[in-house]
Amino acid sequence: MPETTRELLTSGGWRDLHFAPFRDQVTIHWIRPFEGDQPGVALLKYEAGAGVPRHRHEGLETILVLDGVQSDEAGNYGRGSYIVNAAGTEHSVWSDTGCVVLIQWDRPVSILEEKTA
Repeated sequence: MPETTRELLTSGGWRDLHFAPFRDQVTIHWIRPFEGDQPGVALLKYEAGAGVPRHRHEGLETILVLDGVQSDEAGNYGRGSYIVNAAGTEHSVWSDTGCVVLIQWDRPVSILEEKTA
């Protein structure tokens, strides 16, 4: 029996879930928060034009784009794209159109560049 289940995510089941603030114009729905040395699993919802500043992956990160387009310096990833970022890699992430992604982090990322007002 699974520990936790979110049904129909690839067909929009995420629309009925509660999202909380995460970063500016990015909200999060935790499926499994970080606990001890266990990975974190969540849904991130980016508003159009939102982004996450340059950061380093301290562990493996995997992403499945459920809706919209997520972008980084290497390209644009539309619905159904599966992205793997290895430990030690760095990038920034944004979405010009808005997007929803399913993400798993082995470890929290380290933010390298914060925007200043």
